[in-house]
Amino acid sequence: MKKYEGLFILNLAGREEGVKDALDKISNDITAVGGKVETVQKMDKKPFARVADKHHSSGFYANIIFDATPAVVAQLQNKFTLNADVFRVLFTQMPEPKPAK
Repeated sequence: MKKYEGLFILNLAGREEGVKDALDKISNDITAVGGKVETVQKMDKKPFARVADKHHSSGFYANIIFDATPAVVAQLQNKFTLNADVFRVLFTQMPEPKPAK
């Protein structure tokens, strides 16, 4: 298993109180497909630097660190594409920690 970082932009326009519920659901989805959630970091609502769609000018950002296999990450990418609460998602593999000299 490798360690991944998922940056989620949540589409919760008008439902600011639903951020915790959406993050819980995302964490449960990661766990359900075989991942192990390590950290969930909720960030603030931020405006987008470039607005491609006038209906989406800002979003709630969240960072989730989890352990999973590459196949699980591909499966999660497809799953979150279909999730209406997730506007964008970006998965990056975290580098291995370097041993101290």
